[in-house]
Amino acid sequence: MEGNKLNLSNNKIVYSLNVEDVQTVAMDTLHRNLSEKEIQAIETSIANNIEWYEAIQRAIIDKLELV
Repeated sequence: MEGNKLNLSNNKIVYSLNVEDVQTVAMDTLHRNLSEKEIQAIETSIANNIEWYEAIQRAIIDKLELV
């Protein structure tokens, strides 16, 4: 991969979640939207529950057929 130069910034966001994503899950789960206070209450928990390393590793293995 030495000849391939990556033109992406190391700070480029690869994936993110937004309030619309949270509200979609809330509507599916609770059949209502969350208040701003409720969203603030769960923000840290969402971040702490995302297994980012495993998600990246699985994507690499699945898409690049390394295993």
